[in-house]
Amino acid sequence: MTMDRGTAAPARILVVGASASGLTTVEALRRKGYTGKIQVLGDEPHAPYDRPPLSKQVLSGAWEPERTALRAPGVLADLDAEFLLGDEAVALDARARTVQTASGRELSADAIVIATGARARALPGQEGLRGVHVLRGLDDALALKRELLPGARLVVVGEGVLGSEIAATARALGLVVTLTGPLAAPMALQVGPMVSGLLAELHIERGVRLRLGAGVAALTRRGGRVTGVELTTGVHLPADVVVVAVGAAPATGWLADSGLALENGVVCDSRCRAAEGVFAVGDVARFHHEGLGRAVRLENRTNATEQAVAVAGAILGEDRPYAPVPYFWTDQFDARLQLHGVVTAAPGAAETVEVVEGDVASRRFVARYTSDGVVTGVLGWNMPKQTRARRQEVVAAQAALVVPAR
Repeated sequence: MTMDRGTAAPARILVVGASASGLTTVEALRRKGYTGKIQVLGDEPHAPYDRPPLSKQVLSGAWEPERTALRAPGVLADLDAEFLLGDEAVALDARARTVQTASGRELSADAIVIATGARARALPGQEGLRGVHVLRGLDDALALKRELLPGARLVVVGEGVLGSEIAATARALGLVVTLTGPLAAPMALQVGPMVSGLLAELHIERGVRLRLGAGVAALTRRGGRVTGVELTTGVHLPADVVVVAVGAAPATGWLADSGLALENGVVCDSRCRAAEGVFAVGDVARFHHEGLGRAVRLENRTNATEQAVAVAGAILGEDRPYAPVPYFWTDQFDARLQLHGVVTAAPGAAETVEVVEGDVASRRFVARYTSDGVVTGVLGWNMPKQTRARRQEVVAAQAALVVPAR
């Protein structure tokens, strides 16, 4: 097999990260006709699994852990890839294209794909304190699930997507839930003030206690177990369990001496290339988006798989920029929110939000976001078909503003 540019396809490909993005890269390579050797290195012992259900279906008990598996064992076997699980990458030599692992392996390849995702951020004093959890992986979800007992007092620190989802799930399980964070409303950064205000109303109606607009000063403890959260305002929130959902940092620590540029992720060009023969995909990749004219790092499930297909193509010589319309969704109580594009305007831009279908009172609507008259995003609240149809407005606006990479 030959690459589009007329050069030979890489004989060996190493994917570092047995994640959704890593697995999809392998699948896309095989679909595109690649027949060479593929190895997949994963730090967890689990075969590739889906993360979005962790804060909802797994945490609520609606799904058994096995249901999160992205592919059945037989389907994975048909990929003819070697999965090296439970062994963490600790170093990369980008020039030599070799990876060192925690167990002492040295893996070499002609092309390397970095798909190591992101790590949950922690609060000072959190380590080793019983009753304090993060939620990033399957084991995290199962450990937290064991403590979500009806009537227990749960404080969720972090009012973003993950924190809001965990608060909703736990409240439905009968816990006494408090959601805290520095912003004024749940998901304010992701959806803007109008929709985040509606989310705040929804959470309050369902019994979630909102203590927003303040940071965390400390976690309080007794005998090695958490007893609550002290806010910077002096307010103390008693807790039997605390979940810290204050965002995630790209997992790039192992790349410190790799020779790659690292700045809020692995810095890549518009083809997701970090260096000759080295690519990045998913939460860890910070790539130049030609449609937006700037570097972006997207933390969502849709990007993980769409970008993986682009990376597979780039490895095999396709020369197309990766310029997606960002997309994410969230389920909280009986609300499903879907957002195509972005809602945050550039500094100094005039931003407007307009309901273009449905109505807010019934909590079934589509809102359109514009910045200086240009459509930047569409958000749907329980109107999936209409939201999908409106996505084309974002696509057209982005296409008209393409800024070529320099």
